[in-house]
Amino acid sequence: MGLAGAIVGAATQAGAQSLLATPRQSKGPFYPVELPVDRDADLMRIGMAPQLAQGEMTHLSGRVFDAAGRLAGGVRVEIWQCDANGRYRHPGDRGATPRDANFQGFGATVTDASGNYAFRTIKPVPYPGRTPHIHFRLIGTNLPEFVTQMYIAGHPGNDGDLLLNSIRNPRERGALLVPFREIRGDSGPTEWTAAFDIVLPVRLAA
Repeated sequence: MGLAGAIVGAATQAGAQSLLATPRQSKGPFYPVELPVDRDADLMRIGMAPQLAQGEMTHLSGRVFDAAGRLAGGVRVEIWQCDANGRYRHPGDRGATPRDANFQGFGATVTDASGNYAFRTIKPVPYPGRTPHIHFRLIGTNLPEFVTQMYIAGHPGNDGDLLLNSIRNPRERGALLVPFREIRGDSGPTEWTAAFDIVLPVRLAA
């Protein structure tokens, strides 16, 4: 690696080390009983179905760092969330509203060599007792299961969410709050981008 690359790498590592480790959160009751056949990183479309999921499309991405501030490649990142009607694809969700049959509900990908991941999903919505959120599960070589949740920064439901506010330290709680930035083209529905970097509590092999 040349001098420029070494400088960039050192700056990235120093920046990550200045961050708090991402707080752990519970997995919750709706992790899939069986993983769906289609579990790719595009939750908006199941297989080759012509119909997209209901909800506001969100381009979710981020980077994964280990506790030493190194970018973590080869980490499996899973997400799951309720659909636009507040329903999970899980037999334990006995809500009264209909499920969106076109929403995948669960997706998985693996970080690239630079620790990057990306999903296409919907902007999370609230349901009774919970502010909008997306569940994350990370696992990999020398990485025990790490589970957390991501929330929309500034959402009015955040103040009343017991799980989010169980994190008493405001800075730690803030590490789970992610700005959603609107993309509005010349036509078509509103889309969003969101970037959620995750700092793991363990050092991975270099």
